[in-house]
Amino acid sequence: MHIHNRVLLTDLAGTLKVSIDTARRDVKELDSQQKLKKVHGGAVSNGFNIYSGRNREIYDLDNKSVIAQKGISLLNKGDVVLISGGSTNIELAKLIPFNLNLTFFTPSLPMAIELLNNVSENDEVIFIGGKMSKRSQLATGGSSINILSELKADICFLGTGWLDPNEGITAIDWEIAQMKKAMIKASKKLVSLTISEKLNTHNRFRICDINSLNTLVTELDPESEKLNKYREKNITLL
Repeated sequence: MHIHNRVLLTDLAGTLKVSIDTARRDVKELDSQQKLKKVHGGAVSNGFNIYSGRNREIYDLDNKSVIAQKGISLLNKGDVVLISGGSTNIELAKLIPFNLNLTFFTPSLPMAIELLNNVSENDEVIFIGGKMSKRSQLATGGSSINILSELKADICFLGTGWLDPNEGITAIDWEIAQMKKAMIKASKKLVSLTISEKLNTHNRFRICDINSLNTLVTELDPESEKLNKYREKNITLL
């Protein structure tokens, strides 16, 4: 729950080996105790679906900061950057250098706000609008995908909740998966900034094969044995 922020009742029931009704009752009880927020079909962690600025507690912040610092090294002056949401990407946004004259495109409302708070006057921030997902605060649907069809970014920082060498990059939500597919198609280079806990996990909707990923950035040493399966796929490791 802390890693992925959102869980479906069906997945929760399967993991705990209980009925859907039991999972629903437990979620309702935890919601009443304000330990999580009950939503249609599942639950989200407190603070997940409302952007609350920099004071919100970030899971595994130290490692995400390390990853963000590594990610900054991938930026070049004048780049057009396509970036989704996610707490690790948000940490990257806080570290953007002031001398690169970057142009950012994002379908993520929290990311757009964070970029506006951090980038220099020489950078541009363009929000890709559309139907908003309340849970992820990400624009989805045909209008946002159409905008992406006219774009070819130099680099895409794709927020990834589930990543596996065999199953590829996956998502829990169909519309978000389609949006992220369009982001990949609209980019020359695909980068994932992710804590190692998310490696070797997968969900129901495939976004892309692992071979679509150019660079994987984790808090681990790039030579770590935990990354061997990704190294074998010829993915650049940072």
